[in-house]
Amino acid sequence: MKIIILGSGVIGVANAYFLAQAGHEVIVLDRQEGPALETSFANAGEVSPGYSAPWAAPGIPVKALKWLFMRHRPLVIWPKLDPAMWLWGLRMLRNCTAARYAHNKSLMLPIAHYSRDVLQELRRDTGIAYDQRMQGTLQLFRLPKQMDGIAADTAVLAQTGIPYEVLDVDGCLKVEPGLKHVREKFVGGLRLPMDETGDCFKFTQGLRQLAEQAGAVFRYQVTINGLVHDGNRVTAVDTTGGRVTGDAYVVALGSYSPQLLRPLGLQLPVYPVKGYSLTLPVRDDGGAPQSTVMDETHKVAITRLGDRIRVGGTAELAGFNLALRDGRRETLTHVVSDLFPQGGNAAEAAFWCGLRPMTPDGPPIIGGTRYANLYLNTGHGTLGWTMACGSGRIMADLLSGRRPEVDISGLGLERYRGL
Repeated sequence: MKIIILGSGVIGVANAYFLAQAGHEVIVLDRQEGPALETSFANAGEVSPGYSAPWAAPGIPVKALKWLFMRHRPLVIWPKLDPAMWLWGLRMLRNCTAARYAHNKSLMLPIAHYSRDVLQELRRDTGIAYDQRMQGTLQLFRLPKQMDGIAADTAVLAQTGIPYEVLDVDGCLKVEPGLKHVREKFVGGLRLPMDETGDCFKFTQGLRQLAEQAGAVFRYQVTINGLVHDGNRVTAVDTTGGRVTGDAYVVALGSYSPQLLRPLGLQLPVYPVKGYSLTLPVRDDGGAPQSTVMDETHKVAITRLGDRIRVGGTAELAGFNLALRDGRRETLTHVVSDLFPQGGNAAEAAFWCGLRPMTPDGPPIIGGTRYANLYLNTGHGTLGWTMACGSGRIMADLLSGRRPEVDISGLGLERYRGL
């Protein structure tokens, strides 16, 4: 079957690889000059199934109000006359109940863990390298009340069989000795030893090469203008390079997916949530992170990627605005300098931002549509890197007529009917 994939971020390239491996003719279209040059370019670097949870959670509305008054706040909202922003926000608030949170998390955890398993298998089979480390994630608590409030989280981890460790200060220093310079600034942590880290951009570049070796074709600097359809089937992609036809079409355009699908009468509740990162060279290995440290107070992740440190975080609702704001840089600089003052020089850091494609309930949108040959693989939010390999294999199974190895019921667009 000839399959057209729209988008070559980590999700689109993973789709291309697994579909080509399954024997399909695959063509990938993207407006950029190469793969992973937008949201996948400089994310936090975490492959964190253990932290696969919806942002919409009980208590978040109250926390969000408090965050707005913090100097180095995790959340920034730029009010806009954008109905999509406000509708998305209202839907998110509707999901901030204990029952909806539990349901939505139950949809996210299986695909996240499946994806990590697929990634490990891919690494064994191909030898793909991307500055990966398998040393877990440490959620760091600066305040006693944060440490005291983890009972609900550890109960969920225990119920789902996810290994974890509750650590005191000395326990944190054993896994992240670079924190020894600031031991007075935190009270403990929660470690997920099965989580991994790695450079998503390097991974996607390498996976593209593997996909090409399997027969996939990548066409870059091609702007997608729209989809052409006849009745209940898509017949072509209208691009600046002419029309491209196939037997099936997969939309993996992240935050830009709703714009493409709206003319077809498909309403995707995906909205861009802007995230920022710094990437700085390691100055002192002993004073740098060894894996990922998540600062619970500021919701900022500090990740070791080879001889670099990646600092990623903040959530900004600003539509599709990609301006690099100094205030967000100051927050990331503050966190990395505060926790790893000897690790690297933040003044030498490269500053970046990208648009995370967020659904209001948390899980991605994976599956078919009312158009018989049109499929969606989008809305992964902050977990695109975590869920990429699993999402790619699931799509290959669906289009090959196989039942996916993980249950994807509840991940389709149909779950938003009536909202």
